[in-house]
Amino acid sequence: MSGPAGGSSLPSTNPVCLSVCYLLPPHATMTESKMSTIWIVKLAVCSLLLAAFVLFSIAAIRTFSLDVNAGLQLARWEKTDNISLVIQQHDREQLLARFKEAVRIPTVSQESGSNASALRQFDAFLRKAFPTVFSSSLVHHELVANYSHLFRVQGSQPDLVPYLLLAHIDVVPATESDGWEAPPFSATEIDGFIYGRGTIDDKCSLMGILQALEYLLIKGYMPRRGFYIGLGHDEEIKGYEGAMNIVRVMKQRGVKLSFVLDEGLAILDGIISGLEGPAALIGLTEKGQANVKLSVSMPPGHSSIPPKESSIGILASAVKRLEENPMPRLFGLGPERETFEHLAHKFKLPLKFIMSNLWLFSPLLSRVLERKPDTNAFVRTTTAVTMFNSGVKVNVVPPLAEAFVNLRIHSAHSVQEVG
Repeated sequence: MSGPAGGSSLPSTNPVCLSVCYLLPPHATMTESKMSTIWIVKLAVCSLLLAAFVLFSIAAIRTFSLDVNAGLQLARWEKTDNISLVIQQHDREQLLARFKEAVRIPTVSQESGSNASALRQFDAFLRKAFPTVFSSSLVHHELVANYSHLFRVQGSQPDLVPYLLLAHIDVVPATESDGWEAPPFSATEIDGFIYGRGTIDDKCSLMGILQALEYLLIKGYMPRRGFYIGLGHDEEIKGYEGAMNIVRVMKQRGVKLSFVLDEGLAILDGIISGLEGPAALIGLTEKGQANVKLSVSMPPGHSSIPPKESSIGILASAVKRLEENPMPRLFGLGPERETFEHLAHKFKLPLKFIMSNLWLFSPLLSRVLERKPDTNAFVRTTTAVTMFNSGVKVNVVPPLAEAFVNLRIHSAHSVQEVG
């Protein structure tokens, strides 16, 4: 384009040209974008490292400063300094003989009912084994529902609220075919252990309570705080006769209790890998339970012309899916967290580090615990298929198949959530 006088050219005002002049080169834009991404990644990594360092520092401090007894106050219990805790060998042998005799009495409860003759035999045995308990003026005893026992032990300070010690007389059925190393009601001693149904559940508690009371009464002991002892005879079949009637009697008399101590856990050695020495686990709560019946019904058939799917096959598939899909992990949401924190100081590093910081490591620990049946129960609501019934004849395709599932419900779970 020619300009005015002098013929000089004017700069073009074409908007396209102007825009090209002000755009950055493509390689410059990519370099800046790449640097920005690197800066963001570095910032994220540094933030993660800082967070990890802070978490590790907190966890390390907690590992070496955790005091599980902080804030606890020791209760003022009975002054028994004047009573010797040393038991002579002859007395020990007598205690052991009594316990074995208790185990040998087959106080079996099953769905059809209790073994009445065995319960009467056990009643006579208790009166013979613990004469001071049954004759002391400090102890009031009564039979409840014919076979259960309720004891009231008088205290020197009646204004103190009493407590209740519970145990049960009955046991579940047992036969040698179940895999026992000795007959289940023989109380055979092998390598220092007594084998028999009820040695743990729950004649050990029952005999321990009465043995201790018998010993203390003989020594002239009188507690400051009175207490009750309740021995049910049908706990293994829900306790509708024994425990329920003991509660009814106490409610009718307006009894208020400070606490109830029921059967708990055993002293376990090696239950958790890395735990040094035996641990006496104290149960603070008990899992709830629910029983679910699964059933499949279809027209009957003959084995010579079987259907594609049978009632047994369908139900077996359902049971397999149930076992392959356990309930969610809930470890750390119930009292088990406090249990493991109380045991933390008994572990060596790095387990001590993990046990002291369950607020951080609960998900990791739950995955480890669920590998063993013994510890999986800490982690979740468990499901156990306990009965499977079907079929009446080898050449008949059964019309009905039933399975029963026993659920032990974690304290952080509800029946509604399980259902």
